[in-house]
Amino acid sequence: MPRIVNFYILHCVIGFAIAAAFTGAILWFNVANLWHLVSTSSIGMMAVIAFWVLNGIVFAGVQFAIAIMLLADKDDEPRGGTAVPVRVAAPAPVPVKPH
Repeated sequence: MPRIVNFYILHCVIGFAIAAAFTGAILWFNVANLWHLVSTSSIGMMAVIAFWVLNGIVFAGVQFAIAIMLLADKDDEPRGGTAVPVRVAAPAPVPVKPH
């Protein structure tokens, strides 16, 4: 398997693990009374799975984006090039006539 695919899968798994911890914390602290809603509903487990999967998609994307951005090389080389002059707008007198 190519390295980039392994990299992607690893960071998606990390993102889904973070989403599982987040979902567990939300239920543990009973935010918005979700634990009560989930534990007393007949389809509560499906709601928890949907909550985990949807948060997993978001957290996996964020985790992968952060991992990609951290791969960047440091830009230590001196930058060259020709300096481009910047035009500065000079105030111009405007005649004003009374009506």
